[in-house]
Amino acid sequence: MPQRIATLLPSATEIVCALGLADRVVGVSHECDYPPEVRGRPVLTQAKIDPRGSSIEIDRRVRGLVEDGLSVYRVLEDRLREAQPDVIVTQDQCEVCAVSLGEVRECSERILGKSVTIVSLSPNTVDDVLGDFLRVGEATESVDAATRLVDQSRERLQRIADGAKRARSKPKVACIEWIEPLMAGGNWIPELVRMCGATYEQSQPGEHSTTISWDDLCAYAPDVVLLMPCGFDLAQTRRELPALRENARWQSLPAVRNRRVYSVDGNAYMNRPGPRLVDSAEIIAGLAQPDLFAGLILDGSYERVESNR
Repeated sequence: MPQRIATLLPSATEIVCALGLADRVVGVSHECDYPPEVRGRPVLTQAKIDPRGSSIEIDRRVRGLVEDGLSVYRVLEDRLREAQPDVIVTQDQCEVCAVSLGEVRECSERILGKSVTIVSLSPNTVDDVLGDFLRVGEATESVDAATRLVDQSRERLQRIADGAKRARSKPKVACIEWIEPLMAGGNWIPELVRMCGATYEQSQPGEHSTTISWDDLCAYAPDVVLLMPCGFDLAQTRRELPALRENARWQSLPAVRNRRVYSVDGNAYMNRPGPRLVDSAEIIAGLAQPDLFAGLILDGSYERVESNR
């Protein structure tokens, strides 16, 4: 019998589907929205907070739960029982990104009453992400497909690295992963920026995203600013822009003065360590080094941010 697979975070769903296994997915998380064929599958998780609101409101809600030692999400036990997965793909990379690994293990043992393979992803670098493709492939008996996906991803990334050798400058890029409070993108983001011949000094590869101050951002004086709030699409980021524009120091940034501030769909690309991480690399390359890579940018993946509207 074909394996029944449950994917409890969006990047896991994308990996499984990229391996050609969409028809085996019997349950997804409440945030899984891509690829289109998974829409309508049973939803197995739920957020304990309202995901709507401003970034500062969401930050307060999340921090309140975490400080109390609580998970931000819950497993919908009745739906998990109905789904009866043989394989569950989850994560333990970020405590606020998906149901905790401990809760997944406890629920699967208590509710399913059978041996279930749990694959927990914990990527911090580009190589980790590609390695997860192979780990999911091994758990789902799709090693050949996973190997092809890794090879195709490395080939596209290598084209960026090769093209960057022609770069005439190394613009300083700031990647803002949260707006209130300000957070600088970490994990794989430094690699993606540096891959295209740009400069990134806000964190090192593999380091978690960190809170920064306005003093930090102004001292860095970025030539390019990429706004990529975690879990936000372009419309939600657009609603957050007043928090930046109303800060007197915003106008002092070289990127703002030179009209090189862009919102990027962080929910679809930058924050998902799955197959579309390669798309993310191409988007960053096109925005940071447009003379070399503008043709790589996907339509609808970004918006230019004007300084005063």
